[in-house]
Amino acid sequence: MEIKIRLQKDNEKAPMDLLLLADPSKDIIEEYLKRGDCYVATDDCNNIIGVIVLLPTRPETLEIINIAVRKDYQGKGIGKQLVNFAIQKAKEQKIKTLEVGTGNSSINQIAFYQKCGFRITGIDRDFFLRHYNEAIYENGIQCRDMIRFSMDLSII
Repeated sequence: MEIKIRLQKDNEKAPMDLLLLADPSKDIIEEYLKRGDCYVATDDCNNIIGVIVLLPTRPETLEIINIAVRKDYQGKGIGKQLVNFAIQKAKEQKIKTLEVGTGNSSINQIAFYQKCGFRITGIDRDFFLRHYNEAIYENGIQCRDMIRFSMDLSII
């Protein structure tokens, strides 16, 4: 499926329903939207079906801070297209490292990022306990730790 990815327009509301698929805190989402660039993926009818938020973190480093695809479009390669878009954007900006993090309970996302070429670089222990007021559970596992991934763009 061919999709179009574009920067969210200034007068356009962020697709909160999609962003909340990847991050359960509206307050945290609103905070990083102020600092990052939000891109939306649209289908042939211009419906928003995916989102990715890119945030510069350190020199020559860009982080995928949120990525989500509408449930009825998942499993069709759209997430991979969004990651490839992020890689292209990073290369255009002379970024050397692309990073992403996900919860220890996010089994499918852990596999997805590795399939996209990311490597595990660390674990931020108790990240979700420190930053989220309510406990998060996925796949019957409490989400406690942030699994950090990175991709060295100088070798791609």
